[in-house]
Amino acid sequence: MTVNLTLLTVMGALYACGIYLILERSLTRVLLGLMLLANATNLLILATGGYAGLAPFFSKDTDPASYNDPLPQALILTSIVISFAVTAFMLGIIYRTWLLARQDDIQDDIEDRRVAETPSFDAEDDAVIPVETSEFPLPKLGSDGSDSSAAAEPAATVEAGGRTLLAEHAALEEKPGSGNIAAIDNDNAPRAGGAK
Repeated sequence: MTVNLTLLTVMGALYACGIYLILERSLTRVLLGLMLLANATNLLILATGGYAGLAPFFSKDTDPASYNDPLPQALILTSIVISFAVTAFMLGIIYRTWLLARQDDIQDDIEDRRVAETPSFDAEDDAVIPVETSEFPLPKLGSDGSDSSAAAEPAATVEAGGRTLLAEHAALEEKPGSGNIAAIDNDNAPRAGGAK
């Protein structure tokens, strides 16, 4: 496929002017830049479709390679509708800004300047978080898969609902005082019958 140099030059000029206008502080110029970018994109999609061919109607005598691809044309129609909606939205914003402030330029916000001057390090957000954040400690497994913490350390306990529970029993409860497990007596052993 041979590329049309004139089409590519016009497309490049539209992209350059559109990007230049978008970087301005005037909302009207931003709108014009968006419109130029939309038209440049339409030309880009048109250039990807290749040269014009026959209409895509089926005929046994026509070579399939000579048909025109209708997909780029459908994409251009979709792009036109989207750019029209964005243009209408931007016109509404420009009109409302003109009614409220009688100016078209975007002014610096004091809060934006304050945020730009703050350092990027935040002591609270950038603090080191421990790997295990659960209140119920997990047992450490030995190399053979057995619970090595049972013999080395005393059983972990948790204060829940005004009583002391083993961590393994507390993990089974949804909330303090629930009846999901049997009641626990003072030596942290489950009682039979589930009475409290």
